[in-house]
Amino acid sequence: MPRSLTPILFPLQTAPSAEYEGFIGWVLSLMETLGEVGVGLAVLIETFVPPIPSEAVLPGAGFLAYEGRMSFWLAWALATLGALVGALAWYFIGAAFGRDRTRRVVGRIPLMEYDDFDRAEAFFLRWGALAVLLGRCVPLVRSFISIPAGIERMPLVKFVFYTAVGSGVWNGIWIGLGYAFGPAIKPVLEQWSGLISDAVVVVILLLLLWFVIARVRRILRRRRAAEGADGSADER
Repeated sequence: MPRSLTPILFPLQTAPSAEYEGFIGWVLSLMETLGEVGVGLAVLIETFVPPIPSEAVLPGAGFLAYEGRMSFWLAWALATLGALVGALAWYFIGAAFGRDRTRRVVGRIPLMEYDDFDRAEAFFLRWGALAVLLGRCVPLVRSFISIPAGIERMPLVKFVFYTAVGSGVWNGIWIGLGYAFGPAIKPVLEQWSGLISDAVVVVILLLLLWFVIARVRRILRRRRAAEGADGSADER
């Protein structure tokens, strides 16, 4: 049997071939410990904590599948299920709360803004069901595109279908990339996982810092603009 098919068809029969150091080793070890369920939980959490990108999690699942530590197809299925559960949660929040109350809830989530809701709503109103399908591939939008779908009471069967298809394709791409590049990644990680881990941590921290600073500056700018507008109105 070809070596490339072995991890998918017999994922539990291949023993771990290497231990990796640093942050990368910790992430892979955590995913291996939790198994495919951990992949689904990570994608579910990402639905509610958008700064945590699924693109950083799913290739790791693909790499573990290449090593035989995880089932490719089960990881993909549970990742898609996690995305669907998260999408349904936002759908029912939108349906239950309505537009104005849901918008207030989103705006009060730390580091989120009303504009995040507004962009998702505008995207849905323009593209309809296609927005649910394509929105799974757009950061932030994929978290909130379900809300206007719920507000507009998009048929649930239709919503589930488009969400499952869009999420399935997106998850398959990223898990597949981790699996396909496993032969090239593995020797590099075996030799340089510690150094690469340090670089990855620095990049993640810088990106998070940039995200936080950009959001805080935007919020402060809008507050100052609003206070200036109120002051001008009072003077008149």
